[in-house]
Amino acid sequence: MSESFDAAAHCDHMAAVMGLPVAPEWRAGVIANLEATSAMAAFVLSFPLDDHVEPAPVFEA
Repeated sequence: MSESFDAAAHCDHMAAVMGLPVAPEWRAGVIANLEATSAMAAFVLSFPLDDHVEPAPVFEA
């Protein structure tokens, strides 16, 4: 990703788009979770895959 993720701006924007009130005492926790999720997503997306890799057709635990 070339641009940085602004968790606070994303929190405010999505709360407005979804009509979801975020109480002031929850905002810091929501932003922390968005930052953690962004870091996990960046880690997953950074894993190199060959062009011939196919997704599994069935997942079995």
